[in-house]
Amino acid sequence: MLRSWVALRPFEKQSVCLVLGQRMLAVATVAGKRRRVRRKSVQEEQIRWWEEEKRADGVKWSTLEHKGPVFAPRYERVPRNVRFYYDGKPLELSEETEEAATFYAKMLNHDYCTKEVFNNNFFKDFRKSMTPREREIIKDFRKCNFQEMFNYFQAESEKRKAASKEEKLIKKNENEALMKEFGFCMIDGHKEKIGNFRLEPPGLFRGRGEHPKMGMIKRRIQASDVSINCGKDSKVPSPPPGSRWKEVRHDNTVTWLASWIENVQGQVKYIMLNPSSKLKGEKDHIKYETARRLDKVIDKIRATYRDEWKSKEMRVRQRAVALYFIDKLALRAGNEKDEDQADTVGCCSLRVEHVQLHKELNGKENVVVFDFPGKDSIRYYNEVEVEKRVFKNLELFMEHKKEGDDLFDRLNTQVLNEHLKELMEGLTAKVFRTYNASKTLQSQLDLLTDPSATVPEKLLAYNRANRAVAILCNHQRSVPKSHEKSMENLKEKIKAKREAIEKCESEYHSRDEKKGKQLERLRDQLKKLELQETDRDENKTIALGTSKLNYLDPRISVAWCKKHDVPIEKIFNKTQRTKFLWAVHMADENYRF
Repeated sequence: MLRSWVALRPFEKQSVCLVLGQRMLAVATVAGKRRRVRRKSVQEEQIRWWEEEKRADGVKWSTLEHKGPVFAPRYERVPRNVRFYYDGKPLELSEETEEAATFYAKMLNHDYCTKEVFNNNFFKDFRKSMTPREREIIKDFRKCNFQEMFNYFQAESEKRKAASKEEKLIKKNENEALMKEFGFCMIDGHKEKIGNFRLEPPGLFRGRGEHPKMGMIKRRIQASDVSINCGKDSKVPSPPPGSRWKEVRHDNTVTWLASWIENVQGQVKYIMLNPSSKLKGEKDHIKYETARRLDKVIDKIRATYRDEWKSKEMRVRQRAVALYFIDKLALRAGNEKDEDQADTVGCCSLRVEHVQLHKELNGKENVVVFDFPGKDSIRYYNEVEVEKRVFKNLELFMEHKKEGDDLFDRLNTQVLNEHLKELMEGLTAKVFRTYNASKTLQSQLDLLTDPSATVPEKLLAYNRANRAVAILCNHQRSVPKSHEKSMENLKEKIKAKREAIEKCESEYHSRDEKKGKQLERLRDQLKKLELQETDRDENKTIALGTSKLNYLDPRISVAWCKKHDVPIEKIFNKTQRTKFLWAVHMADENYRF
């Protein structure tokens, strides 16, 4: 029988500690090895598609099997003491009407609920969900009171946040079990992760920017709305009990697993594979290789559209000027919008009111001022000095036109893309955006990177190069609400670090090696904080993520990291490294876009 710890002599305690320490180290070593093996096996599961033979054109897969989507849970009614009020009186609602009311109640503290369009659209759909009796009573949105419902959902949210570790673990295990069953598919004998296997629950449509349909009710998706795509010889996913799929297809020329049409905008929605999947990786690779092919013919294309500025045909001139702007300014091509869609604009859909011509402005000649709502209703404003012939053509295009008239009235995106395909196989207006974004990153990295700089200094150079791309592509954002507080915290850290350096300097003597190393470490830490402050402030109105994930050839970043000894995880997080695993393997330090 072991004696108590207190009864042990000092040398015996030391011996016990030594043995326990060795055992713990051995256990940790074994656990570490297991983790490494697990990590290795996960990486080995990923298909090294870039080493496989290419498929026949159009064929995406040979075998595909999956479990189908996870449907949103059924609506659970709120407790009877949580009521909806109309004209100051509680009103009992039918189940469908109550559910619609909860959609609005959950958003009561959101800015959307202050918008007239949002409220009008919601109330119109809210009334459609009502019984005839309810419709007879509820006629004025201003008399509706959702406050009690809002309070209930806020309290429920707080309960979830305050859940015990055990409760959170149960929920986590449930989600993991669901992911294990529905979150993966088998494609060509490999297990692949699915991107969005949960169908979106019903709720209120928000849209991007000032969307005219904001506030409309997105209805619940049923199995009868969903088309399933899987292999001919695979087991067809089972729909929920008592229901049937809209259709089952076996189309190996597409990459989606399930599709349906959402009711607000009538758009087709898809369940696709995760961005790290083979199919997504192949698609990305093709996109960037197409942009690289453009580099070989870009000079010829530019010479052609410049020559076409003098064409006798107005449609050719308009096409040439539009292509100049798409190339020079990385403008989106733009598509015609229906009346019930947000009035966002691209190059081909510019109207007279979006462009102002100034023969002289701020010391520059032949200046075109663009001012229009771009994608997601983000304002695009740019004062651009253009070549004289472009300016003259724009004057010609705008003659006898008024506000609301198309600038390029003899051009649309389809016509432009058909022309581009004649210039280069696979070329579309979007390829110019990818090309110019990647080309800008490459040239800016060459310009800004000092090989002898520290890693933090190189990272600032990288972010500045990325910012140049984000500005080119108009990837703006409003200053985050947390920005001011975060900058204050950073300034406090910088102040404390400077004080620590001053103290260390006052105590330092040239022979005190320990203090010397401490001082050097403090100065390095201060420099990192100051670089972080500069970077964060420069980045406050720019969104870097969009260009990094969608427009920049990842091999440029990988090669830059390898060449300048910058850890790849400083540029791409874990998810992004998985998505761009192909680029990490394919690009060496000499890769050039």
